[in-house]
Amino acid sequence: MVLVFLAIGAAGAGGYWYWQQSKQATVDGAKGGKGKGAKGGRGGPQTVKAARAVAKPMPVLIDAVGTVEPEQSVQVRAQISGVLQSVLFKEGDKVRAGQQLFQIDPRTFQAQYNQALAALARDRAQLENARAQEQRLAPLLKQEFITRQEYDVAVTSAKSLEATVQAGQAAVEQARIQLEFSRIVSPISGRTGQLAVRAGNLVPAAGGGAPLVTINSTDPILVSFSIPERQLDDIRRFQQAQDIRIEILPDRSGPAAAEGKLVFVDNTVTPQTGTVLLKTRVDNPKELIWPGQFVNVRIVLTVEPEAVVVPEIAVQPGQEGSFVYLIDDESRVQVRPVKVSRQIGGEVVIASGIKAGDQVITEIPQTLQVGAPVKVAGSEGAVGTPKGKGKGKGKGGKKGEKKSEAKTEG
Repeated sequence: MVLVFLAIGAAGAGGYWYWQQSKQATVDGAKGGKGKGAKGGRGGPQTVKAARAVAKPMPVLIDAVGTVEPEQSVQVRAQISGVLQSVLFKEGDKVRAGQQLFQIDPRTFQAQYNQALAALARDRAQLENARAQEQRLAPLLKQEFITRQEYDVAVTSAKSLEATVQAGQAAVEQARIQLEFSRIVSPISGRTGQLAVRAGNLVPAAGGGAPLVTINSTDPILVSFSIPERQLDDIRRFQQAQDIRIEILPDRSGPAAAEGKLVFVDNTVTPQTGTVLLKTRVDNPKELIWPGQFVNVRIVLTVEPEAVVVPEIAVQPGQEGSFVYLIDDESRVQVRPVKVSRQIGGEVVIASGIKAGDQVITEIPQTLQVGAPVKVAGSEGAVGTPKGKGKGKGKGGKKGEKKSEAKTEG
């Protein structure tokens, strides 16, 4: 029994001694930056990928999501009832203002127009006869061959027929308009939509049923979007100084499909959303954007001429804000807090924290440590170290060269 306790005690003492030795070795390793490993550079500086912060013009932007809408949209309807005789375009065609789109059977309206013309011709003939009668009776009245009453009847008849002729002219004009309504033309230039009625169907007059077709203008075109009310002051301030340029991007990461100017700022804030409605008018000759389409809107308030820019991948998120890994003049890693102003594509504008020319690490290895020496991938040595200069002669010094020459001669 005594032997068992002695064995346990010996094992415990041995374990304590081993733990003390391991602890001391760990402390020595932590101080090893000044030991043989640091002198001889067994591991050497770690290779990283880096980029320099640059100063260049960068726009000050407000991003939003907008909806494309036509500047003009017209529902084409028939103004008279009749049988649709022909459709003179194809669905989706681009049409111009004044181009004929539909033809309603005009025969009934042509007959009414001809009838009105005939009635007008009859009334004009009667008016000419009445005026001639008035002229014949005038000298007879002076000679008292007729009474004043007979002359007055002739004058009244002529005036009555003048009014009849005027009514006949109005009837002719109305019949002509009805005849023209049988020929339906496009009121605006734009692109046609889906047909609601085909040839051969009876179409009602305006107000009944669906429109024959809807035409939307596509060039120029409007884009409406909303911004938070807190950004309205920026819009108004920059708008007074210059025209605000607005870019339309169907794809946020792609190029702008169209550019325009701000043409409308609503006069009230929407209470439910706390936003303000704005509109821009853009040229769209190639019809790259379409009515009803959702697009990304980029409002360019101004351009900052000397903005400090780094790649997006270099900026890291932290609990106390964004930061970057900076390579200092001694080619060692430093953590530098930064204040991000805005991001445009794959670039980040830095408001403060670094300056143009500073070198930031763009790909952070998992083993990267603050204060550790590094070298940039593609360079021959650590950043800031002169080429071709080392410390001591080492194996690669003069002795090594002599040995190498001796082996070559042998």
